Amino acid sequence: MLRSTSRLLLLAIAASHLLLAAAGAGCGPSGTLRPTQSHACQDCCKAGQAYPTYRCSPPVSSSTRAVMTLNDFDEGGDGGDPSECDGAFHRSSERVVALSTGWYSGGSRCGKNIRIRANGRSVLAKVVDECDTVNGCDREHAFQPPCRNNVVDASQAVWDALGITGEEVGEYNITWSDA
Repeated sequence: MLRSTSRLLLLAIAASHLLLAAAGAGCGPSGTLRPTQSHACQDCCKAGQAYPTYRCSPPVSSSTRAVMTLNDFDEGGDGGDPSECDGAFHRSSERVVALSTGWYSGGSRCGKNIRIRANGRSVLAKVVDECDTVNGCDREHAFQPPCRNNVVDASQAVWDALGITGEEVGEYNITWSDA
């Protein structure tokens, strides 16, 4: 009886250690952003609301899970300022994306293609910007909250190439990899 109890205790300790190690390997919030002013747009920050911030993103693999969101990279679009990589705006007919801060990796993916898979299709898109997971709620970020840490923010051309239309456009589960 004592021997089997000891084994169970050891198994429980080992399992909890593995769970804690796995949780540490993830990417949890690094802080909170609380804006002092609200703005009039539908997706804008609200005064006093807490928005989590992240300094990392989940590890990149050959099939990295992400949420694809829609972004207008054109001047006056919801992307805010010009793209970080090239200081330019981009038309919605271009296959371009912004990656969450951790995946953007200080600009190391700038100008490179990633492969996005969804809806039974695959498309290449060029990384032109960062979807900032640390800052937001200001003019530079079009008064939008910080991005989540698992976002591929894509132009309309990417959505079109993947055949995702209608009410499905907005947020869509995808996988992506470096091309």
